[in-house]
Amino acid sequence: MTHAIPGYVCPDDGTRADARTAPWCCPVCSGPWDLDFTPDPATELTPSAGPNSLWRYGSALPLPGAFSVTLSEGNTPLVPLAERIHAKLDFLMPTGSFKDRGAVMLVELARRLGPERVIADSSGNAGTAVAAYCARAGLSCEIFVPEGTSAKKTDQMRAHGAAVRVVPGGREATAEAARAEADLPGVFYASHVYNPYFLHGTKTYAYEVWEGLGGRLPEALVVPVGNGTLLLGAALAVEELARRGVRPPALVAVQAAAVSPLAAAFEAGAEDADPVEQRPTLAEGIAIPAPPRARQILAAVRKSGGTFLTVSEEALRAAQRDLAGRGLFVEPTAAACWAAVGPAAPSDHLGGRTAVVPLCGTGLKAGLAP
Repeated sequence: MTHAIPGYVCPDDGTRADARTAPWCCPVCSGPWDLDFTPDPATELTPSAGPNSLWRYGSALPLPGAFSVTLSEGNTPLVPLAERIHAKLDFLMPTGSFKDRGAVMLVELARRLGPERVIADSSGNAGTAVAAYCARAGLSCEIFVPEGTSAKKTDQMRAHGAAVRVVPGGREATAEAARAEADLPGVFYASHVYNPYFLHGTKTYAYEVWEGLGGRLPEALVVPVGNGTLLLGAALAVEELARRGVRPPALVAVQAAAVSPLAAAFEAGAEDADPVEQRPTLAEGIAIPAPPRARQILAAVRKSGGTFLTVSEEALRAAQRDLAGRGLFVEPTAAACWAAVGPAAPSDHLGGRTAVVPLCGTGLKAGLAP
């Protein structure tokens, strides 16, 4: 029921809004929303007794009551990849990427709110996920994508029944085009960046790591970062699990050297990131020159005692091929963490710590890097 839906709160100025009627961003500062929701740490977590989807963590999720949107997402394998490093195979999600975790939450929220149509902007994976879950929910959907987006990804969106609007320019131009329609009557903007329900879906990644490691977390969670949706979701889960007595890990964020505003800000000791040039990179999924949640991302990494790492185009190519040689074919973006901390990394950035890396997008969508 909509009256039980937690509302939004702006992390910068404290503005609050009802999720049923709120604009897509804070009306005071135009920043992204957080969610006015904190799970009760006294509530028992019994994921093994729940459905075979991320809804098995229902007591820690912000949409109470019966859910209807699901493709049995989540519960992906956690496998040894190297000494002290495990990989979580999120490329085995229903649409082929970890974005299903957030998309199912956004679309379940949209279903409860009953819009005339759903829109989203994406460089590929988030768009395919939103399109698939909208199809599952019977919602009309339009995805805005930048020119040059993989034809395999746009084909997938269209196959799910979504309209695809190709926007000239890069990722930022695409986001601006979607936001221009986000407040039109009857529109739900399924923004994986501005809408915090997405983060409460991606946090299930860390909950599953905790479950897969027998009730503990590794010493480091290594995460690719563009808009930071996986990292911020993991940070939410780490905080929530810490309230249950689970020792928190360091968050190690990885960016492509070609587009690395957050890594540069972290190195400079800055609280926010300056926009950088949109340069070409194989890791298109994290090529975000001006991430709206930059301040939150930098703060989360620093609070955890973590760091930022960058990887070259050559390292991305080599890591994708190395993973394929181990039986795991992922897109170049998903190989970024392995490039940063795997055996071929220029130094041991983990310092011997145990770690988990996400393999978060299938190579079948992008092919082998040239």
